[in-house]
Amino acid sequence: MTDFEPKIVVFCCNWCSPAGTDFAGGSKLESTPYSKVIKITCTGRIEPSFILGAFAKGADGIMIAGCHPGDCHYISGNLKARRIIALIKNLLPQLGIEPERLRLEWISTSEAEKFQSAADEFIDEVTKLGSLKQINKVEAK
Repeated sequence: MTDFEPKIVVFCCNWCSPAGTDFAGGSKLESTPYSKVIKITCTGRIEPSFILGAFAKGADGIMIAGCHPGDCHYISGNLKARRIIALIKNLLPQLGIEPERLRLEWISTSEAEKFQSAADEFIDEVTKLGSLKQINKVEAK
């Protein structure tokens, strides 16, 4: 499993986190072909279907990066995201997916190092969990 490279999808708030991705040029996330950063207008606009669809299409882990609570461009979008992510994390075990494969991070534009650290830590954690396809194949037998 040392050669395993997890497929990571990161949904980033358009107002804060993409700047973090731009400044975090040294992170594993920026240098790996198996990661995909998707900008969304606000984390409050994240739909459960985006997350479940990404897992269904082969993502091994999904990180949502948004503005800190109280700093949302749309006032309370990030608080809505927090509720959505909590609900999905409760649903994931019923689908055979560990909740640790989904992470929500509050990261502002000026926190490039935090973005890099969170992304690297998440990649490492998902790598330890292994491939989601591998887990689903084992359970299907």
